[in-house]
Amino acid sequence: MQKITPFLWYDKQAEDAAKFYISVFKNSKMGSVTKYNEASAKASGKQPGSVMTASFEIDGYSFTAINGGPVFKINPSISFFYYSKEEKEIDNLWKKLSDGGKSLMELNKYDWSKKYGWVEDKFGLSWQLMLVENDIEQKIIPSLLFTGKVFGRANEAINYYTSIFKNAKVGNLYKYGTEALPDNPEALMYADFTLEGKKFSSMDGAGEHDFQFNEAISFVVNCEDQKELDHFWDNLSEGGDPKAQMCGWLKDKFGVSWQIVPSTLPKLLSDGKKSQQVMEQVLQMKKLDIAKLEKAYNS
Repeated sequence: MQKITPFLWYDKQAEDAAKFYISVFKNSKMGSVTKYNEASAKASGKQPGSVMTASFEIDGYSFTAINGGPVFKINPSISFFYYSKEEKEIDNLWKKLSDGGKSLMELNKYDWSKKYGWVEDKFGLSWQLMLVENDIEQKIIPSLLFTGKVFGRANEAINYYTSIFKNAKVGNLYKYGTEALPDNPEALMYADFTLEGKKFSSMDGAGEHDFQFNEAISFVVNCEDQKELDHFWDNLSEGGDPKAQMCGWLKDKFGVSWQIVPSTLPKLLSDGKKSQQVMEQVLQMKKLDIAKLEKAYNS
């Protein structure tokens, strides 16, 4: 199981979005689709039996999408790099992803790539497509863009995250410098880092932006036991927004949202009446208590 999984919030398009992505990207497939039970439907305002989540994979990288209602809207503060050494693939992806969407940076030649483009697709999700010369092990990399009140804190966030997660390290760091950004030369133009063996990237977004991190894209951390769950919850919630803590969700001090959950949660929520009892417990918690969830499942 992928330790950290991006979680995409939609109004009611989760399954359509998942099917769209597997039609666009090679080496992709649908995963499980879950439905709202009585407890979760009542809490969300959705119809019992309607689609709650749809999971999918692209090149072995897992995503989960949810129909959560119109509360949050995806924006470019979190996007996803897609690397390919095939120019034809980049061109085809640009054509399909931009259909019904919009260009944020035109597909073109830049200093850092012979072909690069940033596009927001018709479901609002942003992709940074980049042509590379060599094979790359992880073709999809989440990218965090620090804007507004957290501009200039990308490097701090990288050090923070790599101190919390295992198999973590800081990679390349490229700063703006005095010539490009005299008021904040230490801000990061681009950086990459590794958490739990998977790469992430990060940038400080210079200039004015009308978006910032929100709950529309969060990261699920799958935990093996309560000790591990406590570790991630206690560290990631430190200095964050206590009002955003519910049902395993939290917002860290940079505004990035996380879901700290037991890796067994999908199983606990996939068995009719038992899942109803588990969901009722989840809805009463902030930090999840694995023992109580298992007790609800087995009662």
